Amino acid sequence: MGSGPRTGASGSQHSMHRSLGLLDGVAIAASSTAATSSIGIGLGLMAGVVGLHLPAIMLLAFLPVLAIAGGYGRLNTAEPDAGSSYRWVGRTLNPWLGFLTGWVNTVGTVVFMAYTTTVTGSSIVQLLDLVHLRSVAGLRLDADSTVQCTLIGLAVLVGAALVAVRGLDLAARLQKALLVFEYAVLLGFCGYGLFAGGQPFSLQWYDPFAIPSLEALAQGMVLAVFCYWGFESVFSVGEEVRRPRDASRAGTVALVVMLLLFLLAGTAFQRVLPLDELAGNGAHGLTYFGARLASQPLAALPLIALMFSAVASLQSSVIPTARGLYAMGRDGVLGPVWTRLHPRHRTPAAGTLLITGAAVALALCAVAIPTVNDLISAAVNAIGIIVALYYALTAVAAAVRFRHLLRTSPLEGLRAVVGPLCGAAALLAVGGYLAWTFYDSADHFELAADNGWFELSVVILMIVSGLPAAAWARWRRRSPYFLGAIR
Repeated sequence: MGSGPRTGASGSQHSMHRSLGLLDGVAIAASSTAATSSIGIGLGLMAGVVGLHLPAIMLLAFLPVLAIAGGYGRLNTAEPDAGSSYRWVGRTLNPWLGFLTGWVNTVGTVVFMAYTTTVTGSSIVQLLDLVHLRSVAGLRLDADSTVQCTLIGLAVLVGAALVAVRGLDLAARLQKALLVFEYAVLLGFCGYGLFAGGQPFSLQWYDPFAIPSLEALAQGMVLAVFCYWGFESVFSVGEEVRRPRDASRAGTVALVVMLLLFLLAGTAFQRVLPLDELAGNGAHGLTYFGARLASQPLAALPLIALMFSAVASLQSSVIPTARGLYAMGRDGVLGPVWTRLHPRHRTPAAGTLLITGAAVALALCAVAIPTVNDLISAAVNAIGIIVALYYALTAVAAAVRFRHLLRTSPLEGLRAVVGPLCGAAALLAVGGYLAWTFYDSADHFELAADNGWFELSVVILMIVSGLPAAAWARWRRRSPYFLGAIR
């Protein structure tokens, strides 16, 4: 097979529509990174780790992610593929590593979708409470009830998946509308908070050397990288973008926008909220911040923005995951069901519904963790290490594939080889250090978000669970991906 988008044995009937432009790609990448959700949830979690240094940790984490984005962009320009990192790592480094890259990306996204349903449901319940609707059919609504919030969020997830089946053009239009509202609310409240806040401003907020400890730096970096996670989703729809270069530009634009929003929000939060209030509100940080700045009904706007962000991120998570599995099915490492396209909309409909079903099942299982904050903390820390791992592998693949540029085009070599390698080294260092702190922080296993062995076991399970699937694809399916027949 060629290195570009492939049509399969039956020709164009296996091709997806090229319906996306630059702005559509930016919308998908920005919705997947979900700045509003990351600000509303992640800043409080990070403040509990790094103290009043939110701008510093967000800026520090941006550097390796931007360097790795350069590698992603170069790979996508050379070979746009729905499998993105799965295919690039497998072709350049090793098919087993490539499969595991795609596997942990998929598993991590399914976990993300599972707990984002809870965030979505919690936002909806809080919003209903503001309009004095506190019970339905005699059942009292509780924003801290994992069961209630998960069930409500699952209904939203199913709706988002059905829109994704309808086509990326419709999904992108919906996400652009949601983003406009979210960003208007963030800019308005955070901009006002810069001037209205009563906490004294300090340049130390931007000083990474003032972060309390190496452990805090490592954990803060992983959490911050998690906040940037998702920019690469635009590369999973690379076969549906009209020009491959637009996908690369969209990912970079989304990253820069995220950085500016995180710096603004981190500074504004610290101007308005003392550390104990910022760290103590966790998953409700944005709504608490809004309530400190305005009274109702204006104070409800951040909550609505958070709900919109969660809805958009659910949809923008299922879209690239379904396409990654479509690519794996096309390469023969998964069954043909994943390659079935909608006859009219040319989207991987079967895969979209199956991956949604997996997220629904996991979300229902996740109610074993009793509170929303525990669920979020457990998943975010585990996924952060996974993201650092597969970002690093993709960056190494870019460096190996384009190493000749160091001789022929040194400037391009910096972007496609040196930058990604430096970014990979940074992420592997902080991810490895955090994994060690998880191991060293406990002396027994307990199903709790603050138990280090539990956190580490989630990471290991995500990786190891892919080995039997890879072995089955290699020796039972005899996939050409593993046999070197796909080029």
